[in-house]
Amino acid sequence: MDTKPNTARSQTRSLVIIVLVAVVLVIAFCFTAGWLSPGRLTPAKLIDALAPPGGAAPGFRRNHAKGICFTGVFESSGAAASVSKAPMFVAGTYPVTGRFNLGSPDPKAADAAVRVRGLGLRVVAPDGSEWRSAMIDAPFFAVSTPEAFYALLQALGKKDDPDAMKQFIAAHPEFPAFGAWLTKTPMTSSFAEEQFNSLDSFVFTNTAGQDSTVRWSFVPSAKPELLTADQLKQRGPNFLDADIVQRVANAPQRWTMIVTVANPGDPSADPSKAWPDDRRRISAGTLVVQAIEPEADGPCRDLNFDPTVLPPGMHVSDDPFPAARSAAYSVSFNRRTAEAGDYPHAAAAGVAQ
Repeated sequence: MDTKPNTARSQTRSLVIIVLVAVVLVIAFCFTAGWLSPGRLTPAKLIDALAPPGGAAPGFRRNHAKGICFTGVFESSGAAASVSKAPMFVAGTYPVTGRFNLGSPDPKAADAAVRVRGLGLRVVAPDGSEWRSAMIDAPFFAVSTPEAFYALLQALGKKDDPDAMKQFIAAHPEFPAFGAWLTKTPMTSSFAEEQFNSLDSFVFTNTAGQDSTVRWSFVPSAKPELLTADQLKQRGPNFLDADIVQRVANAPQRWTMIVTVANPGDPSADPSKAWPDDRRRISAGTLVVQAIEPEADGPCRDLNFDPTVLPPGMHVSDDPFPAARSAAYSVSFNRRTAEAGDYPHAAAAGVAQ
């Protein structure tokens, strides 16, 4: 029997399948890049919108550009194992790499000029699984969706249009609450005095397969010292770094991790809405900052605090921000690592940033 026709048909089918797969991949790439839908928000558009008027600082993160690294441990109490099977919630001690930072694309911003402060964490379990988190000190986020955040950045960028922010606020009624926090809440004198909040919701799963929607906060042991406007003016441009270096040199600094469990009906997809204060809270453990490391070439220099890097027992919820942040962080990481030659490394900088 002549099998050549069948062989030829089989080869043709294989070729057609390869071509179809390639076409699908190209279409998917084009869609992701926004080429097939120019009006769609893409990670690159979001990162571009973060740039200050003079352009992004080459070699630096596109937001939260100014910061300082640290190393330490997470001392798990074991209490959070009731809601999550994540290995770092088993009672024990786990290594941490982290970064204190300011919510600004300017690596030279004066500390007193930036209201939002951040904390990035990477906790590693013995099995190699990781939990990464990026938090800020605000009690809720400015807007409810990534698209609204992009619109906010666009409005802020229109310095010559006095109506830009008015129009934005009219279209996003959730923003004034954040604006009030931004302008009326006094700053503390130290990173060590800040409470840092996840804002985004995640889902924890325990060993029994039960899911809980949660948010978390890191509550400082240090008592906050609230600064007046006049006191802020007297502080140097890098007073936060100098302070945390001195504090940690004197003694490790601590934060208690509090996991807040949502009730049915609590808004999990909208980080601009805080949950009521009476929700169940679990004291999951303690973050202990043991050593401050230089930002330039330090252990967090090339660490991406992607909030979707999660261990078993944690996963994202219906909140759209973690996925959007993950994609934007990736663009930022790729751009700054490609600009490594422009970054002021430790040997050239001479001091920690």
